[in-house]
Amino acid sequence: MRAAPILSCSAFLLALAVAPPRAAGQEDAFSLQGLVVTASPTPRSADAVASHVTVLQGDELRATGVTSLGEALREVAGLDVARAGSFGALTSLFLRGGESDHTLVLVDGVQVNQAGGSFDFATLTTDNVERIEIVRGPSSALYGSDAMAGVVHVITRIGRGAPRVTAAVEAASYAEPRDEAVDGLRWSAEVTGGSDRFGYSATLARDATDGILDFNNRHRSTVLSGSARLMPDDVTRVGLSLRLTDRTFQFPTDGSGRLVDRNAFSFGDETLSSLTVDRRLSDHVSVRALVAVHETDTGTDDAPDDPSDADGFQSLDHFRRTVGELRANLMLGEAVFTLGGELEEERQRSFSEATSAFGPFYGRSESERANVAGFAHLTGRRGPVAFNAGTRVEDNERFGTGATWQLGVSAHLPGEPTTRLRASIGTAIKEPTFFENFATGFVVGNPNLDPERSRSWEVGVEHTPTEDLRLQATYFHQSLQDLIQYTSTPPAPGGPNYHNVGAARARGVEVDASVRVGAVETGASYTWLDTRVDDAGFDSGPDATFVEGGALLRRPAHGAALRAAAPVTPRGRLFARLSWVGSRGDLSFDPTTFTARRVELPGHVLLTLGGEWQVASGPASLPDLTITLRAENVLDEAYEEVTGFRAPGRQIYIGARVAVGG
Repeated sequence: MRAAPILSCSAFLLALAVAPPRAAGQEDAFSLQGLVVTASPTPRSADAVASHVTVLQGDELRATGVTSLGEALREVAGLDVARAGSFGALTSLFLRGGESDHTLVLVDGVQVNQAGGSFDFATLTTDNVERIEIVRGPSSALYGSDAMAGVVHVITRIGRGAPRVTAAVEAASYAEPRDEAVDGLRWSAEVTGGSDRFGYSATLARDATDGILDFNNRHRSTVLSGSARLMPDDVTRVGLSLRLTDRTFQFPTDGSGRLVDRNAFSFGDETLSSLTVDRRLSDHVSVRALVAVHETDTGTDDAPDDPSDADGFQSLDHFRRTVGELRANLMLGEAVFTLGGELEEERQRSFSEATSAFGPFYGRSESERANVAGFAHLTGRRGPVAFNAGTRVEDNERFGTGATWQLGVSAHLPGEPTTRLRASIGTAIKEPTFFENFATGFVVGNPNLDPERSRSWEVGVEHTPTEDLRLQATYFHQSLQDLIQYTSTPPAPGGPNYHNVGAARARGVEVDASVRVGAVETGASYTWLDTRVDDAGFDSGPDATFVEGGALLRRPAHGAALRAAAPVTPRGRLFARLSWVGSRGDLSFDPTTFTARRVELPGHVLLTLGGEWQVASGPASLPDLTITLRAENVLDEAYEEVTGFRAPGRQIYIGARVAVGG
């Protein structure tokens, strides 16, 4: 429908990249040191950002055995992760008490959420990741839909220096009683390199595990990712990014966690490609253009288990998002004014087939919607005070026109350059899913749904008396309105099953600390979260999903984490992580009565210990060999993050890494 403008944007990108330069003066095209790129239209120094931001380094995550985005976010203040059982199972994130579809996920600046905000955090690995930026608070004024509670931005690594090739392999053994010596195997191969004007990286990784359940619990994931950054002249930067994922997850469980099926599995293929061009037109004007395509093919396959089993189910969903964006930056002394526009098209095709003793039942749908957005932002600094202000107007062909905004200020105390105060406030929206809008059959969608909305504010303080000590604390308050809710008994007979009726709020405190003592690095985080349902909508009774005046499900009130790492020999390094997650409420489903009751999942403590030893090291022409050893859930804690789905017990990993060049 809107392909022509996006094709025009692609042509503009090419013209922009080859146009003659109008200014000189080379700059580092690739370095992100000390900068945050997600919280504002242009990169800003960390002390100029008004929101609470956490930056996770990819090398540090991989060095401690963290391989998925969900695992990387577990110990971050303000974030709660819930995985439905074994490795590869559906993994949800609740940021500051928001819903699991209220967090925008970006890969190299491109949104990878499904339409309506859902995202499985088990599907994105840390392979070839340079850093992960977590920006808390509403960000729709910059990014549009889905950035209700915050943004998680995964940034692909940019190679530098002489070519370097690295290969790694790791085997796993689990505490669950199985007859296998090796329960999981992971390998990866990567190449990186570059110069002052060109950088590249590429990684191929494979992860395979038989899971923790007695049967039908395998997980397989293959990821190919790469990026290239080019600076053809002193005023132009070109970026290319590609990520391909192929994964399957076998699950024998029903909705209550019972082992009932020997051949059910889910699958997913994902492709993400993007092209960006940044061009400085003069000393005061620069432009940036982006074109990206994100496609996924996902589904489930549950054929009859044997000739006597008449029940089966298959589904296939294809989703594609195409985006074209153009923004211009005007430098005004220490301030930057950004004006931009975006064209976005979402398409989804779905097919399902259910078989039973009564015969087959087929479902088929095809939906699309387009969105046009314009945004304006002002960021700057005046003396010790940094500020930002912005707004965005969406024109969506399904839910009409809406506006969001955000304001923020960050200031160092007079005479106290080591202490910084910050405050921010803003609004955000999340569009309905295609199913909520257009479902037909047993469930009827509502094409007149409004987007869900939030308004949030936060205040924080940071104290950095030395380079080796950093302390910060943040208080936040988030209000959620127009939450979309399902009802099996519509207000009007034959009417839609989805309506904007729910409301809730969340408030809390986030505390972070990092300390370096000599060569020992330590850190800690703590979160207190208080949630409350203000309007339960159609829900009623003590076992409903929303209970008026009650807490939101799967959000623990308390959580804390400690981490430490230290060299033990010139070639050895040890690390430890300790996390505590408090109790949380959930619903336990009874598949025989199709009812649910409220339960409380007890808190749990997880301990991880590990280290690595470089057993061989030589010049660039000879390989480096490193041995890794890690134990997770050392105490073999028995716990659940989703009722009925037990989490993995103790796990032992041993691996080796070989690197040549660089």
